[in-house]
Amino acid sequence: MAPTADSTPQEPQPAVPYGTPESPRIAVRGEAHLEVDPEIARIGITVEAHGRDRREALADLTRRNAAALDLVKSYGDAVERLETGAFSISPELSRRGRGERVRTYHGRVHITADLTDFTALGELTTALADRDLTRVDGPWWALRPDSPAHRTARQQAVREALQRAREYAEALGTHLSALVELADIGAESAQPYAFEAQASRAMRARSAYGGGPIEDEAAGLDLEPQRQHVYAQVNARFTMAPPQL
Repeated sequence: MAPTADSTPQEPQPAVPYGTPESPRIAVRGEAHLEVDPEIARIGITVEAHGRDRREALADLTRRNAAALDLVKSYGDAVERLETGAFSISPELSRRGRGERVRTYHGRVHITADLTDFTALGELTTALADRDLTRVDGPWWALRPDSPAHRTARQQAVREALQRAREYAEALGTHLSALVELADIGAESAQPYAFEAQASRAMRARSAYGGGPIEDEAAGLDLEPQRQHVYAQVNARFTMAPPQL
């Protein structure tokens, strides 16, 4: 039996991108900008060693590296993450005489440490910089990826979008009826773990390579945390009751 007109499936109607006179749309953008204290500070530590013999240089580097790691670990829970990066040991050739002669060997180890206790950060940075053949770079300040500041910024951006839409509707003598679309167009901060982006603004504390031992312990550096900027933006579309124009 042929289908009747009433039983014919209805084809979906294409969405109207800009609304209709019976259901006008409002498109708005909501934005938020927060300035908050950092949660993490990262420092970079470079330990070096030199020696005329490769094994001598390697043994010295191993000793200095172990001492630096032990010092960082001694701060306990203040250190959230400790990682060893690049390691290298390379010969330096003499420029005098014929043939290739090794003048000395250079060894280097890079270490990174993330700290959450900024009082301990100043003490540790100073203690590391007091050591021979040790360089300290940083700190680079950041927020954790799951920091509540990111959620707060997103929520504020949504509330601002809703408030803007309501104000437009009120200006037309009507009110919002439904949310059609909410699009996150990007929420960005000071790059939680892209610390190197801040290197040009960071404090650098370095020990004097090859210097003699320091008898008195240096006072801890007083480091002021760098405030972090958190941004959030959303696009929102609403429908509203038809205004009386």
